[in-house]
Amino acid sequence: MAQTTVKIYTPTTPIWCPGCGDFGVLASLKKALSDLQIKSKDTVIVGGIGCSGSIHNNLECYGIHSLHGRLLPTAVGVKLANPQLTVIAAGGDGDGYAIGAGHFLHTLKKNPSIIYIVMQNGTYGLTKGQPSPTAQVGYEGNVDLPFDAILTALSIPSTTFIARGFSANQAQLTDLMKKAISHSNSNEGMGFLEVLSPCVTYNDTYKEWREQVYDLSTEKDYNPHNRLLAFTRVSEITNQGKIPTGLVYSGRVKSLEENTLSKEKGPLALQDISLESNLPKYEQILNDFR
Repeated sequence: MAQTTVKIYTPTTPIWCPGCGDFGVLASLKKALSDLQIKSKDTVIVGGIGCSGSIHNNLECYGIHSLHGRLLPTAVGVKLANPQLTVIAAGGDGDGYAIGAGHFLHTLKKNPSIIYIVMQNGTYGLTKGQPSPTAQVGYEGNVDLPFDAILTALSIPSTTFIARGFSANQAQLTDLMKKAISHSNSNEGMGFLEVLSPCVTYNDTYKEWREQVYDLSTEKDYNPHNRLLAFTRVSEITNQGKIPTGLVYSGRVKSLEENTLSKEKGPLALQDISLESNLPKYEQILNDFR
């Protein structure tokens, strides 16, 4: 009889530099999962490559360290195998918006019910401070205007949850985390949350960002269910030198699971694939290839 060996990994002390914004992200994520009473056994975090990609090592949950830029297809695969799980992809802006940019766009388009947390700091902190896709003009010789993931997500018609938080604003960030998780766990699609998470070693932007962040919830007339208004206001606020934060947009489009999975058979990971129960089906598959 086959035996399965399970190794329990004890969460470790984060490897991040003291003051790193990722500590704030970790704290908010822990509180959000706890407040929503989501069990460790039902949580899977797929980490990217880079400082932020080790976040799953610091939580009691199932964790997967994916290939560079490939955390999203890995997370989607987990969700499709078992939609009952809380599946969180977490990585940095270099991982997600550079080598992973193609996966980022197409995952937004497909709208799977996963949570995607991007810790954005404008630099490749793990590899000694090169400019990332979100780097400001002038940082380490960068001449390109920064990539705006929020406006990019708003431009894709099938996106259903877009938000931005700041690691120094724990109350707001925890609230956004809970909203993103609740959205995805209701199988309503992808909860995309970008977090301003300063790198204190190579690109310490705490002071600037504290002065630049602008909370959209302070506007009485702002409607996060109006995509056109969201795109217009985010563009206007950004052009004024501010950084819009809060719930940017929330809408309703069929999720990837709704479009592709059979509800009658249940989660793929829990279906019976034993040889004895499925021999006629397997024989048919083999015959199709002969």
